[in-house]
Amino acid sequence: MKGYVSGYKEMIIPFNYFTREEAVGLMVVLPGSGYTAQAPLLHYANHFSEQLHYDLLQVTYNYNDEAYDDFTNEELGEAIKIDVQTVIDAILGKKHYPNYCFIAKSLGTIALSSELMREEFKNAKAVWQTPLIHREDVLTSMRNSTQKGLSIIGDADQIYSEERVALVEQNPNMISKVIPRVGHALDVEGNALKSIDILKEVMTEIQEFLK
Repeated sequence: MKGYVSGYKEMIIPFNYFTREEAVGLMVVLPGSGYTAQAPLLHYANHFSEQLHYDLLQVTYNYNDEAYDDFTNEELGEAIKIDVQTVIDAILGKKHYPNYCFIAKSLGTIALSSELMREEFKNAKAVWQTPLIHREDVLTSMRNSTQKGLSIIGDADQIYSEERVALVEQNPNMISKVIPRVGHALDVEGNALKSIDILKEVMTEIQEFLK
């Protein structure tokens, strides 16, 4: 099912919601900026909802649209938190689940850092793909999260910080995976086969984590 809500400043926020009979949980996918739920790292992660017998919610915001050109980084961070919460509230207003998991990429980790503070997600699992650890809200959430989490980042990512990753790794609830010599897309530019190997490695990590 495709739907939408009125989000921050009454902007239209679309979402995709896939349900199955007798679902035992809900997987929420939070894409990056320009990295959609159909891009490889999220496209294949979506399939884990079938294995888990979870319903699937993809928040398909598009902050690259010209309507957001005047937004500051601070305002965009506030917008995505409000927009994602509004979409999730619309779904949970109709159906609650005994289990939840989140898979967030880049910009989506800003919203994830906020959602994990909610009581209904106190036992959720969270996958942080290329988390924006240069932001204090994201780093603080990852350091203090009581939920089980998996963080995956490349050491050639422009936002990578060995010091900040070390702070995340101090949280016993977090599993940290640093992939050498890959950037923000978790691939190797100009090397398709190596990029596919990394994609498989990432999917294997996520599958093991979500079991």
